[in-house]
Amino acid sequence: MTSKLLLTLCAAAVLSACGGKSDETKTADAPAAETMTPKAVPTVTAASVKVSDALLSALSAQDEKIKSRYQSRHPGNTLAFFEIEPGMTVAEALPGGGWYSKILLDYLGTDGEVIGIDYPIAMWSNFSFMTEASLKAKETWAEDWVAGAQDWRTDNSANLSAATFSTVPTSTHGQVDAVLFIRALHNMARFEGNGGYLTGAAQTSYDMLKPSGIVGVVQHRAPEAHSDEWASGNNGYLKESYVIKTFEDAGFTLVARSEMNSNSLDRPTEEDIVWRLPPSLATTGPAKDDDAEMIAKKADMRARLQAIGESDRMTLKFRKN
Repeated sequence: MTSKLLLTLCAAAVLSACGGKSDETKTADAPAAETMTPKAVPTVTAASVKVSDALLSALSAQDEKIKSRYQSRHPGNTLAFFEIEPGMTVAEALPGGGWYSKILLDYLGTDGEVIGIDYPIAMWSNFSFMTEASLKAKETWAEDWVAGAQDWRTDNSANLSAATFSTVPTSTHGQVDAVLFIRALHNMARFEGNGGYLTGAAQTSYDMLKPSGIVGVVQHRAPEAHSDEWASGNNGYLKESYVIKTFEDAGFTLVARSEMNSNSLDRPTEEDIVWRLPPSLATTGPAKDDDAEMIAKKADMRARLQAIGESDRMTLKFRKN
């Protein structure tokens, strides 16, 4: 990797290995008063987290579509904060198209393993958009995801496997170094009353982890002053206090938090959903070609939401007791 590429990547990802701190990072490290909770644990800044050369190399190897979100998602700082290292076995909840999985595959290396974990199959029937065919397809999700992820691999990539939270094999119990929930909790919280999905995922994570193993959470953060109903997951946001209680009830200890993924510009009202923001921009769909006024309004709204950026996110590190 050339020194020019390394410096460029570090600046984009706000990576602490470069030394110093951008104005954006300084803002991100200052938590808003209304979102703070009283837990007496260290708040770790992005600048205090050392991003290793191996992680920098994995970040630089990704395609431009992934790199374009580094400034919003800070994957180098985030993975370093969660103590992820080459050779580990790391489970990633709801890996989807592999935004984090691709980085992990490169970074963990041939001695490591990435385990993709989807929602329990039964949970998918709670989504109104699921058809009979799509529900049927979920029955083979684990095999299909691993097969599709082969295109992401190189000769130096980690091993791959997958399961759902209801089909994690007992052979993984006590074998996993870390379980990551990156923007993956809100739907399980949303349908918790229908099947105990979030508490079940927390318990499964506890079973999978080695002693002192890590759960890392990055999640859209609701203001603590908002109603519990609005912050139930339906709108994408959860309260930090709720997330902490969920994992503590499962036997974990909150050991550190960080504001490296916070965004002081995202201050949702109880009329808002998280998907209004980039990259979804769900409330700024196309207008009719002949409706000039609506086109202008949509363009203005899109510009304002783009200026806000991605959501305000809590970053929490739990350790298995």
